[in-house]
Amino acid sequence: MEAEKKEEVTFGKQYRYRMVRDYLTITLGILLYGIGWTVFLLPNEITTGGVPGIASVVYFATGLPVKYVYFCLNFILLLVALKILGFRFCLKTIFSVFTLTFFLSVTQEYTKDLTLLQDQPFMACILGGSFCGAGIGCAFSANGSLGGTDIIAAIVNKYREITFGTVMLVCDLIIITSSYFVLLDWEKVLYGYVTLFVSSFAVDRVVYSARQSVQFFIISSKYMEIGQHINKDLHRGVTFIDGTGCYTGAEVKMMFVLAKRRESEIIFHLIKEIDPDAFVSQSAVIGVYGKGFDHIKVK
Repeated sequence: MEAEKKEEVTFGKQYRYRMVRDYLTITLGILLYGIGWTVFLLPNEITTGGVPGIASVVYFATGLPVKYVYFCLNFILLLVALKILGFRFCLKTIFSVFTLTFFLSVTQEYTKDLTLLQDQPFMACILGGSFCGAGIGCAFSANGSLGGTDIIAAIVNKYREITFGTVMLVCDLIIITSSYFVLLDWEKVLYGYVTLFVSSFAVDRVVYSARQSVQFFIISSKYMEIGQHINKDLHRGVTFIDGTGCYTGAEVKMMFVLAKRRESEIIFHLIKEIDPDAFVSQSAVIGVYGKGFDHIKVK
């Protein structure tokens, strides 16, 4: 009974820790996106994609603050996401939309007279796209979204093995192209395309660097102790494989372990503390599907 209570307390602490970490990561993403959009892109009349792109076009045409259009369109998309992606995803997205709306109102007010890289629009779109893409990637890596086409990308990715950046690229090309009817300048539309490609690239790098997995083959006489620590400390499965050394002819136990890339250092520390003479092989894997990793997505 006491053991069960301890497990419940430990699980509750881990859950709260993950939630706090996710919301802090989403907040970081919001800050990065807000800076990229309002500091580098809007002042240089460079259109980005998604709902922010639509809000930018409306802003260029009417001067209406981007926060109003951004909020209204996201409200509609959230109703769709609530049914498909679930309340937990939408809760974080609602947090993102409200927080980004507030942050946009603050930054647009305090940076209205600031125009960085006014004579270097190419550098502005590179920096703006990098900030925006990194911000979206941070939100996705925390199982959240900044709204807009991020929601569409998350819905598609739930059912198909298509990267977030690819979905956003297809959706946003139309929006950026439509900005010509307001700006009447193909050069700025081209800068918008560059921003989109940079942003898509940054999204994939941030999201999939956080999801990269590795596999270990470990040979050690203390295989049981190492395996138990990996189970207990990392909550990762360990498979024992019987083997025979070709040179010595001795029977050996080889451990097969799949883990996230960020957990590699912890595994190496465990092995070094228990058996510094262990033989270890580590390699990157393209994809790992199953409990604790990604879900299998097929047509």
